[in-house]
This record gives sequence, structure tokens and C-alpha cells, in this order.
Amino acid sequence: MAALYVAPLDHFQTRAVQELQLGFDGIDGDFHAGATRRSGGREPWYPRGTEMRNERQISIVAADELAIVAGRMGLAEIKPEWIGANLLIEGVPHLSMLPSGTLLFFKGGVTIKVDAQNGPCRLAGRSVAENAGMADRETGALAFTKAAKRLRGLVAWVEKPGCITTGDFRARAGAVDLSSLSIAEGRGCAAKATQPDLKTI
Repeated sequence: MAALYVAPLDHFQTRAVQELQLGFDGIDGDFHAGATRRSGGREPWYPRGTEMRNERQISIVAADELAIVAGRMGLAEIKPEWIGANLLIEGVPHLSMLPSGTLLFFKGGVTIKVDAQNGPCRLAGRSVAENAGMADRETGALAFTKAAKRLRGLVAWVEKPGCITTGDFRARAGAVDLSSLSIAEGRGCAAKATQPDLKTI
């Protein structure tokens, strides 16, 4: 893990912090915090604005994937803050392809559960275009949705609360302290019945 971010309650763009307090509602004081949220365009099976469980409490991105997206758009960089990221992770190949149900374990007992890939949207694209100084923000927003496909990172929710700090790079699984972030990939119903295999990153 390289950096942590939180969004003010009135805007989705984030700012860097040294630690995150995570509860069952997500990140304390964050724009996306809450046990529930309102449905949007990603849930066409519900009328827009329907209250539903909030499985999008946390946005996770990878430094190498953001660099690829920036290169595709002809930009020098895309900062995690511009697209509302909460966790910036390094050293996990193909982060955006981790399957739904993957568990991220952190030192101190915090556990985050991946819900799904975070599909790139025009809202984030407009933020990129604006912050990067692109002349045509709408063109930039559309370019982002194409360039960031399967590279936008993940959305996740808090399974076990606690505190994560920028210097807290060790994870804990059971009673074993690991040297870095550990990942347990979900395997459907079978994963609930057996101890998941852990991969040390």
C-alpha cells in the first residue's frame, strides 16, 4: 500500500491522509461512507434513488494501472485523488482483475472485502480532464471511460473495522503476521467452508 485518501462529505475527490478509521459504515467522514446508499446507473434493475446496501464504501486503485490509463490519454499522470480513490496500492499485478469476494487483510485485524471492479464513469473522467487541464472536458471524460476499462481499480466494503495507516504495510491473517499485504481470493461457497489460501504480496 502506497497512500491513503479520504473524501470530504460534499465532494467525491479525495485528499491524502496518514490514517483511515474504518467502521462498518466505511471510512469515517468520507463521501461514500454509510451502511446503505442510493442506486444509480450501475443498478438499472432498481428505480434510480432506491436505498440499497452500500458495497462501494472504499475505492482501491493501483499505481501501475493509473500510469497505463494516463499514457493512453496522453497525460503525464492521473492522481488517485482526482478519481476519488481511498487506497493506492503498489506491487499487486492486475489489481483490477481480483475477483469479487477477495479479502484484504491488514495489520491490526482490519479486513476489506472486494465487491467488484469499479467501472470508469464520466464523472471521474471530467475530474481527470479538469485537473489535467484538458481543453475539452467532455472529450476527456469520454476518453477516460475507454482508457480506464478494467484498469479503474476496485470497490470494496469493510468486513472487520479498525485503523489503517500509511506506514502499516503488514497484514494479519489469524494469528500469523505476514511481511506485507495479504490477499485471500474468494471462491464462492467453498471459500466459506475452508480456510482461504493467502498470497503474500
